Amino acid sequence: MRETGPMSESFDAVDIIRTKRDRGELSPEQIAWVVDAYTREVVADEQMSALAMAILLNGMNRREIGDWTAAMIASGERMDFSGLSRPTADKHSTGGVGDKITLPLAPLVAACGVAVPQLSGRGLGHTGGTLDKLEAVPGWRAALSNEEMFAQLEDVGAVICAAGSGLAPADKRLYSLRDVTGTVEAIPLIASSIMSKKIAEGTGVLVLDVKVGSGAFMKTQADASELARTMVELGTDAGVHTVALLTDMSTPLGLTAGNGLEVQESVEVLAGGGPADVVELTLALAREMLAGAGRGDVDPADALADGRAMDVWRRMIAAQGGDPDAPLPVAKDTHVVTAPADGVLTRLDALAVGVAAWRLGAGRARKEDPVQAAAGVQMHAKPGDPVRAGQPLLTLHTDEPDRFARALEALEGGYAVGSASEVEAPAQVVIDRIA
Repeated sequence: MRETGPMSESFDAVDIIRTKRDRGELSPEQIAWVVDAYTREVVADEQMSALAMAILLNGMNRREIGDWTAAMIASGERMDFSGLSRPTADKHSTGGVGDKITLPLAPLVAACGVAVPQLSGRGLGHTGGTLDKLEAVPGWRAALSNEEMFAQLEDVGAVICAAGSGLAPADKRLYSLRDVTGTVEAIPLIASSIMSKKIAEGTGVLVLDVKVGSGAFMKTQADASELARTMVELGTDAGVHTVALLTDMSTPLGLTAGNGLEVQESVEVLAGGGPADVVELTLALAREMLAGAGRGDVDPADALADGRAMDVWRRMIAAQGGDPDAPLPVAKDTHVVTAPADGVLTRLDALAVGVAAWRLGAGRARKEDPVQAAAGVQMHAKPGDPVRAGQPLLTLHTDEPDRFARALEALEGGYAVGSASEVEAPAQVVIDRIA
C-alpha cells in the first residue's frame, strides 16, 4: 500500500508520474501541486526521482517548463533591486573547466556603472564552483544577509555570494536529487533550476553563458542551443531582458583549472593581462550585460586598461572580509607532465583536465565534501602551440601526493602531440548568440 500524503492533498503523485511517463502534458495545477508537495516532503524522493526521469525521457513543452519554473519561484522569496541607484545585470554560466569568468566580470561591469548581484554556487564533479574559488582568498566569506548584499551593491556595485536559503528552496531539494539519479541533463529541469533562481533574484538583465563541448554538460551544439533557447524564453516570459551566448568548452578556458590557481589568473586579467580567451569572453559577456542595462555606449575594455575594474575587485573582496593583498594558497606537492615528443600540441581535452583537477582535490564528489584551495592543473600550452620533448605541458598541484596517480589516469588520452596539420580547428570562443 502506498501513501502520498494526507487525504486532503489535491493530487496523487503516482498519477502525475504516470501522465509524464506516458508522454502526457501536466496541467498548471498538477505542476504547482507536485513542486509544492515535494518541498513540503509530502511527495517522497523516490517519487520525484521517477518524475524527473520521465521528464528527462519525454520532455516538457514551453508552457509546462514555464509553470514548473513559476512553481519553483513560488516556493520561496523574491528579491527586488529597484531601490538601487543603478541598473542591475547578472550572468550565469552552465559550468565548465577553467571557467573563472565571474571573478573578473562582476567587478568589470560594476566599474562601468551597472550593479552585479552575482548569486553563485559550489562545484560538483569536474566543473569548478565560483564560491570555492573565492574561498581561496584568505578571510573571504560567501554567506551574506540580504541587507549586507544590498548595502554592498549600492556601495561597491558588485557582490558574489551564496544564494540565501529562502531563494527557490524547491530547487535546492530537486538539484541534490537530480545529481544522484542520473537526471542532471534533463533540459527542462536544468532550465527551470537556473531560471527560477535568477528570476527570483530580481535582476533586470540576465546574460547566459551556455557551454558546449567535452567539458560541458551539453556536449553538442544542438543540445546547448535548445537549453539556451529554453532559458531565454523563460526569462523573456518573466519580463527579464535575457540573452544567451553559446561558448566553447572543448578545451579548458584559460591556463588554470582549480580554485586558488583560477583566482590568480583572474587577478592577472583585471591587471590588464591574462590569457586571450579569458579576456575575450569576459569582454563579450560584459558588453551584453551593459547593453541590456542601457549602458551599451561604455566600452568595458577601457575599465580593464585603466585599473577601474581592479579597484572594484579589491573593494568587493575586502567588503566580504577578504584580503586582496594576501598571498594565495600554494600546494604542498606538484607533478609535471611533459611533452612526449617534439611537435605541436594538437589536442587538450577539457573533460580530462577537469576530472584531473577534481581528483587532485579541487572539486567534490558529494556536496558536503571539502575542497583544497591550492589543488588543480596549470597548463603551459594550448592546442596549436609548438612544444619540445620534455617540455612541461601541465603541472598538477595538490596537498595529497597520493592523488597524483588517479589524476594522471584521467589525463591519459586527454592530450596529444603531433604535426601542425593534425591540430583540431579551434572553435571560436563565442559560437553563437541567442536572444
